Amino acid sequence: MSLDFISLENIQEIAHQYGYWAIFVGILLENLGIPLPGETVTLVGGFLAGNDELNYWLVVGDAATGAAIGGTCGYWIGRIGGWSLLMRLASLLRISEVKVLDIKEKFSDNAAKAVFFGRFFALLRIFAAPLAGIAGMPFAKFLLYNLLGAGAWASAMVSLAFFAGKVVSLEQLVQWVGQFAILALLILVALIAVPLWLESRQVEEITTEE
Repeated sequence: MSLDFISLENIQEIAHQYGYWAIFVGILLENLGIPLPGETVTLVGGFLAGNDELNYWLVVGDAATGAAIGGTCGYWIGRIGGWSLLMRLASLLRISEVKVLDIKEKFSDNAAKAVFFGRFFALLRIFAAPLAGIAGMPFAKFLLYNLLGAGAWASAMVSLAFFAGKVVSLEQLVQWVGQFAILALLILVALIAVPLWLESRQVEEITTEE
């Protein structure tokens, strides 16, 4: 999800004007929860590097640094005030504290995977770090997976645009990546929702039998 008025043309214009700063700030803000198209910003940076307008390694470094700093800020936001905010939200949605604690425990068991692989999913990229803070993931462990995830994501996205941008247009590349991101997000939601639904069904059946 991103701000509609920030088109690909706008991002290209800003990247041409501000270069590495545009990439760093754009990705930093997205990771802080502001709905900016971080993937598109990274692809534009990689595309410009492929055209020798920017340096490949500096673009990767900018993207990784912006993602890592944004994720770290998100972690501390979740660690300091995230739990109370989550409980207020749960209360509004009429979700019991027991259920929230159960979800928190399950997330804690998979926090490292969520922080690392969450980089490659649009919404999870924003929420994984605050959720890790809420779950009480040790900061040293979070920092390790946050840095690894940010580096892997930045390298993959910039490299994709750097090489693929030589044979396809940037517009087509952004469209393909966007379509893949939606499909990946739907698969992720299904992988999370289906087991939870099956588990709730089993609990209902056991309760009915008793």
